[in-house]
Amino acid sequence: MTDASSASPNPQPTIPAPFDLLKAKWGWIVALGVVYAIAGVVALGSVVMATVVSVLIVGFMMILSGVFEIINSFQFKSWGKFILWFLLGLLYIASGVICYLNPLLAAAALTLMLGISLIVSGVLRIILAFNMKSESPWIWVGLSGLLTVILGAILLSGWPLSGLYALGIFLGIDLIFAGAAWIGLGLAARSKQA
Repeated sequence: MTDASSASPNPQPTIPAPFDLLKAKWGWIVALGVVYAIAGVVALGSVVMATVVSVLIVGFMMILSGVFEIINSFQFKSWGKFILWFLLGLLYIASGVICYLNPLLAAAALTLMLGISLIVSGVLRIILAFNMKSESPWIWVGLSGLLTVILGAILLSGWPLSGLYALGIFLGIDLIFAGAAWIGLGLAARSKQA
């Protein structure tokens, strides 16, 4: 007879925690963060070029999405659904091509939509804040809504000129924050290694 507490001949491998997987690669993670941060600084140094690059990336993604929408349209058996999905795919492709043909016009249109979206989102957050219970952090929701409205108003007050630089500034700031996050993650993984 065997003892129930004895070890089994084929022990199950232990799955390391996700953070343990990062320990061995902490240097690469920090390097990735440095690259992101440098790209963000470069983007902020040339915001118009960063805006054009971001519009071209959006254009590429729209064209790719349009191709997949068209391919997906052939999965439908009814003509009505097929035509709607097919036309939606063509619209995506046409929008992506416009981004490539005139990226500055596309940047102005995207900035206009972004400014309107920020204002609407901010107003909705302010309304939500006033409808929250007094014990919840309604003041922070309201403050974030107010700041979002102000940012949207700044974008729209300088439109269409803000279309030249706004997306590039957002891209640069996003890259710097993403870089800082990767650097922090890599350094935290290194400190757990000891």
